[in-house]
This record gives sequence, C-alpha cells and structure tokens, in this order.
Amino acid sequence: MPEGLVLIVNLVRALLRTIVFLVRNIVPLSVLSGLAWLGYRFGWLVPVLVLALVLVGLSVWVVVDRPAVVRWVVRPARSWWRLVSVYRRDWQPVLVTAGLTKTHKGREYLPSLVRVRSGPTSDRVLVRMLKGQAPDAWERVAVNLAHGFGATLVRVRAGDRPGRIWLEFVRRDALAEPIPALPILAPSDIDLSGLEIGRQEDGSPWRLRLLGTHVLIAGATGAGKGSVIWSTIRAVLPLMLGGLVEVWAVDPKRMELSFGRALFERYGRYRDDPKGGMVELLEAAAQDMNARAERFAGMTRSFTPSHEFPFRVVVVDELAFLTAYCPERDLRKRAESALAVLTSQGRSVGYCVIGAQQDARKEVNNLRNLFPDRIALRLDEDEQVDMVLGDGARDRGALADQISSVPDIGAGVGFVRLETTPDPVRVRAAYVSDHDIRAMVALALPDVDAEGAA
Repeated sequence: MPEGLVLIVNLVRALLRTIVFLVRNIVPLSVLSGLAWLGYRFGWLVPVLVLALVLVGLSVWVVVDRPAVVRWVVRPARSWWRLVSVYRRDWQPVLVTAGLTKTHKGREYLPSLVRVRSGPTSDRVLVRMLKGQAPDAWERVAVNLAHGFGATLVRVRAGDRPGRIWLEFVRRDALAEPIPALPILAPSDIDLSGLEIGRQEDGSPWRLRLLGTHVLIAGATGAGKGSVIWSTIRAVLPLMLGGLVEVWAVDPKRMELSFGRALFERYGRYRDDPKGGMVELLEAAAQDMNARAERFAGMTRSFTPSHEFPFRVVVVDELAFLTAYCPERDLRKRAESALAVLTSQGRSVGYCVIGAQQDARKEVNNLRNLFPDRIALRLDEDEQVDMVLGDGARDRGALADQISSVPDIGAGVGFVRLETTPDPVRVRAAYVSDHDIRAMVALALPDVDAEGAA
C-alpha cells in the first residue's frame, strides 16, 4: 500500500477515535470546557464561585432527598468512573487473553462495551457480543474475567436484546454480615406476592412470593433454612393475627418449628407426630383444598384471602422424612400423595407449600419439579446446585457449594431461582433469633407463656 494512502488511513482512524472519545465523554468535557471559558473570560474567581455554588446546592439536595442524589448523581458518576478507569482501559487485553476476540484476515474483532452500571458492591456491564458468539463462551471464562478486572466473581446474565449480555462483576460481598430480624409491618403494608424477608446482593430487599406459588428450600445442616422459614412467618404474622393467613406446620425434627407451636396451634395447625399425625395434617389440607376448588370452580381464577377462606401456608421443615426416611411405607405413600395434590393444584385456591430439605437427590424428593420457586442455601456438592435450581444454574453463577460454612458468614445465604426467570439471584435471609420468636409468640398470644410454649 502506498505510504500516502497509509498516512490518510491512519489520519482518518485518529479522527474517528477522537470523535468517539468526545461523544462518549461529552458531559465531563462540556463541564470542563465551560469552566475553562468562564476562567478565560471573567477570571479564575468565577469558575471557583460556580463550583462552590454547585457544592452548596448538592449539599442541600443531600439533606432534603439523599436517595435522589444517589440515583441521579452518585451512581452515574461512579458508573462513568468505573467505565473509564477499569473496564475501557483494560477491555482489549483482558478479552484477548480470555480468548473472546477473533482475528480474520489480519483484522481483530472485539466485543463492544456498551454501558456500565455501578452499584455499592457490584458493577453490571452491558456487552455487545461478536456475531455468532453465544453467552456460553463468556460463562466458560468467567474466572478469567474476574481476575482481569479485579472482581471476586463474575456472573453472565441475559441482555436487553439478542446479541447482548450483562456481565455482573461482584467487587465485595454485600451479604457477609448477618441481617437482624426485620420489623413487623402493619397488615396494610403486607403483600403476599412479595414479602420482604432479607436482602439481595445488590442491596435491594429480597421479596419472596407466596401467593400463587410453592417454595422449595434446600441446604445442608446449618445452612440457615430456619432463617428463611421464620423470616417468612414473621412477615405474615400480622395477617395471621387478622385471620387472613393460617400457617400449618409439619415438624418432623421437632426442633425448629416447635418454638412457635403455640402460635401455630392458635392461628393454624401444628403436628410433629411421626406415627401419622403429620400425614393426617397434609391429607386434611389436601381435602380442604379440593373443597375450595369445587367451591371456586367457574367463579374466579384468582384467589383473594378472606376470613372465610384464609390463605394457608403449609410449612414442612424436613420433606425427606415424609417422602423417604419415614420407616412406614404406607405413611410415606400417603404423605407423598397429599404433597403432590397440594403442590400441583393448590396455587390457584390459596395454598402455598414451603418445603425444606437437606438432601437434594431426586430419589429423596421426586416432587421438586412441582415447586416453581426454589432456594439453594449452602450445599455439599456442586452437582446438587443444578438438582435444586435446575440445569445450568451453577454455570449462571449459583455457586451454592462455595458458600461459607461459618454461621456468621454463610448462614441464610443462598441463591433463588424463580419461575419467571432462569437467572439465579444471590440473597440472604434475616436471622430470626429464639428471642425474636418468643417475642412474636408473646405479641400474638399475650396470655401464653412463650418460654413454656417453646
């Protein structure tokens, strides 16, 4: 190629890069240019006064409406800074090293960095993949990307359109410290389609849906299943006292739920008899559910709790005992049949089953596919993650087998996979202590000695 033509091509490339830089950074460049013009036109004191007035205005805004300042000023500024100082600076070398670029006829093709949204503990980076590239290619090199950009973990999420993905870079663990029991809300503030029981990794509330679904909780011993169960009961307590919600508790272990036995017996039911009492409760629930279905048939397609037909939450603390470990075969078959009826037909008539189990194997609980929403707390083996959350969940970042076994760090931490989305979300349930449970019983039953009831 002639030297003159090479010079022209390089000049055009430099011009295009300059234009792209100006467009990408138009806001900070415009501000700096404006201050420089004011200093040149009126002297250096004017831009200093302008900056001082801006700082005073921001200070007043922070006092009046701090969340708005965070949303409109702090987050955009932090996102721009992370974009410039971290991701755009190291984008090409990291992707080349990770093998995410392609070279064809001497030309390098690089995935495009579209946008960065930075939060207190993580960054979400929107990427336009190369033509013909799939998200699987990024999932396979997630560890490379994490080390390349200084993150502890990277998750690959679906993008806003085909050909795009979100990369979630976790900078620090926002769930490393226990969350105290959440306040008990007024009945009018409680939504059964989104009960606040903890916090998500991005700092937002973790809201668990009960209305119109069933929930499966799986986790090893000490993983914090009780935190999820009791946070949920605590969230619906005001509706229990008002007669709109009943909790039917099945307690094979006779340890976790026994602290609230008096509460359940007054505002629901409680059974811990391994010789048939627990199975009878499940069968009674299935029978009542069928009666409701006959009553509502042809009248309504959505359930609204009422005093005549309260929303019933059936909590089974250890599913495996009823479906696999119970020594009497007849009781196992009856329990499995009742649970199958409740989980397959109960959603539309105001029944929700919350089942907890330690063993994630299919032969222990072959009803897990009837639970639309699932929570995986700390698990012993990596293959158990997909057993609980579904195929591919671990590849999408649900590393439940890597959750710490230290209670203060890992108890109550897990991953949620909802019926409406395949992407698991990392969460932590609030810790409801024995004292908190006794206080709940005392609030609901002031005439009962909570210590004696426990």
